[in-house]
Amino acid sequence: MEFRKDFFERLKTAKNILFFTGAGISAESGIATFRGKDGLWNKLKPEELANFNAFMKNPDMVWEWYQYRREIINETKPNLGHYTIVEFEKYFEKVDVVTQNVDNLHGRAGSSSIYELHGNIERNFCVDCKTFYNKEDLLGSEKVPRCTKCNGLIRPDVVWFGEMLPAGVFEKSEQLAMNSDITFVVGTSAVVYPAAYIPISAKQGGAYVVEINLDGTEISGSVDYSLRGKSGEILPEILNIIKEQKGAV
Repeated sequence: MEFRKDFFERLKTAKNILFFTGAGISAESGIATFRGKDGLWNKLKPEELANFNAFMKNPDMVWEWYQYRREIINETKPNLGHYTIVEFEKYFEKVDVVTQNVDNLHGRAGSSSIYELHGNIERNFCVDCKTFYNKEDLLGSEKVPRCTKCNGLIRPDVVWFGEMLPAGVFEKSEQLAMNSDITFVVGTSAVVYPAAYIPISAKQGGAYVVEINLDGTEISGSVDYSLRGKSGEILPEILNIIKEQKGAV
């Protein structure tokens, strides 16, 4: 793939890199997106599963659904897109990941600075006393488990419909976007707010915004550079350019 000259120049001078990622990068590992034609939400109604009232009404059903999703994720591995993002850390002063994904694939790949806007499916907490539990603590729980401290219901640590994002995470993510030199928007349609403000904040802060996606999105016309394809193919090509620029190869 040939890249534009202005992108080459920005790579040469960039120090702070931000990756804003969505379901598309996880789809390259085999995890279905929620909004694609084969998306998980096409099989089940989100309002029946991903809100607090639904959980309190039928906690066992919601818990079973999330256990099923965990099983899929546990059998899934990070892909070349995830691993290439980690490699970027060798060549820039600061590389941060802001993700809408809850699958922890960025963490498993080895990224050192991750901000999870929508939580992490591998964590859980008690709805009453807020005690946290890792997935290992609850393996094999077919029915919703109870807190060992207060007997409250334990729920996944993910953001459900109608809930606020984790305290401070979005604010920090916006700050990182505004301070970035290049923001890569990877595998997201950028239509879910407030997360979708991240590329907007990056532009406002003067960052060069690069979109990497299989298809065009609502932000394709407003970014500086829009690339079509898989992150696991495009990001390694960009990394090779960086290595050449920095004399690493």
